[in-house]
Amino acid sequence: MSSSLNLTLTDELRAFIDRNCGDGTLYATPTEFMRDVLREKKERLEADELRAGLLEGYQDAIAGRTTTFSGNLKSDMAQFKKRGR
Repeated sequence: MSSSLNLTLTDELRAFIDRNCGDGTLYATPTEFMRDVLREKKERLEADELRAGLLEGYQDAIAGRTTTFSGNLKSDMAQFKKRGR
C-alpha cells in the first residue's frame, strides 16, 4: 500500500534534493531520494532503540539484576511479567 504526502520545503532543502536527483546521480527522482532518506532515518532510529535496550540489559547485568533461565520460556516470561519487568 502506498499513499502520497505533500511537503513544503525551504528553498535550501529543495535545492539539496534537486542536486541529488537526475542525470549523474544515484536517484532518478525526488521521490526515490526522499524514500531512501526516510528509510535510512527509520533504520537509524531502530538501531538507536536497540542500542538503548542492549545498554539497559548490560547495566542490569553489571548491577547484578539477572535471572536464571529455567529452560521453560513460557514460565519464565510469566514470572518476568509478574515482577513488572
